[in-house]
Amino acid sequence: MELLSSSLVVGIPGGASLFVIAIIALIIFGPKKLPEFGRAAGQTLREFKNATNGMMNEHEENDKKAIEKKEQ
Repeated sequence: MELLSSSLVVGIPGGASLFVIAIIALIIFGPKKLPEFGRAAGQTLREFKNATNGMMNEHEENDKKAIEKKEQ
């Protein structure tokens, strides 16, 4: 039973899998487009991180305000 359950778990691809994915992407998109896709992915991740941090900061500020109101 343990063998069956471990084969159903999807994990992070290993080094060989990432290499194959990179080669396929290089063939499909070509060497000129890959840096553009990398930059776009980086910008997207950066914007997501900034939005997440903004939401967390806003939540913390609301918590502080609520605590200050209760203390008064």
